[in-house]
Amino acid sequence: MNHRLIDIFLQAASVDSLSQNEKSVADFIKNFLSGTSFNLSEDDSKALTGSNTGNLIIQIGDGGDFVLLSHMDTARPTLKMRPVFQNGKITSAGDTVLGVDNRLGIAILLYTLEKIHQEKIPVKNFTIAFTTCEETTLLGSKNLNLSTQVNRGFVFDSSFRPGNFINSACGAKGFKIKIKGRASHSGIAPEKGINAIAAAVNALHKVKQGRIDDETTLNIGKIKGGSAVNVVPDEVLLEGEVRSFNILRISELIDEVKNIFDDETKKLNAEIEFESNWDFKPYTVESTNPVFLELSEALKKAGLTPEPRISLGGSDANSLNELGIPSVNLGIGAQNPHSNDEFVLIEDLIKSSEIAMELVKK
Repeated sequence: MNHRLIDIFLQAASVDSLSQNEKSVADFIKNFLSGTSFNLSEDDSKALTGSNTGNLIIQIGDGGDFVLLSHMDTARPTLKMRPVFQNGKITSAGDTVLGVDNRLGIAILLYTLEKIHQEKIPVKNFTIAFTTCEETTLLGSKNLNLSTQVNRGFVFDSSFRPGNFINSACGAKGFKIKIKGRASHSGIAPEKGINAIAAAVNALHKVKQGRIDDETTLNIGKIKGGSAVNVVPDEVLLEGEVRSFNILRISELIDEVKNIFDDETKKLNAEIEFESNWDFKPYTVESTNPVFLELSEALKKAGLTPEPRISLGGSDANSLNELGIPSVNLGIGAQNPHSNDEFVLIEDLIKSSEIAMELVKK
């Protein structure tokens, strides 16, 4: 059992830090590395992300041409987290998340740096980055200020077990719909009103949701409207998303949703406002790409069989690929993420640190 690695993980996991409030974790990382000679800097992304800190960037040597990355925020609080050790795994006591997503990644990379520093291990030039806002907007990684010489990335952030890695992930485009009708008294003069909720219901009846095909889903997950039970509702807001590995398919479905809502609102003489924006774009890293080959070799050296996977979730790997930096998301065993049942097998934590070392050592 690697007690030092486990200790670093539990220290990192105990620091409560949600999206846009990552400064406490950034300070933890800065303090952890204060006795080393590694070049640590903070970029200026907080002006764009709304976080109280920028991304942290650590350069080893001249920073090299690849980056190892994990994010500093958690989806839910880790305040008062109590770790439990049982049957070779670490869980929380069940009243909070454990913080595996992504304090595991932070611990793995900090342990790697500490080991390099203390044992004077010869390593390649490379960069490590710790990002903000991954759990909400990916704006940290979308605005990550890396050196232009960085041309590939390894993200330590997947719930798959070590050996597995995500080389293909979907994209997601969100949309917001505002339907404006006309308010009136629902008992005295309902005919003077234009029911915005009715227009929305008519449109929703025609929009196919759920799994559209093998690689595409559509979901309208938020609806808010109306002011009182005796008022014809004059406004309703809806929010949804389309996910797919196919950019053109996403655009087609967004247009289809817009057209349906346009038609149904016009039938009731209501008005509509429609907007859509990319949350993250899809990516596929082919098996011939250097980052795919390099990771596969590192996994083999760590005694694992490389297993490429696809994912219907987004991560900082989506952002890096969109920035033109081919990247994959490594399985580090962060299982049941975002639930109070989060856990990690100790053997997976140790094996993930071995993979990191294989990637950077000469």
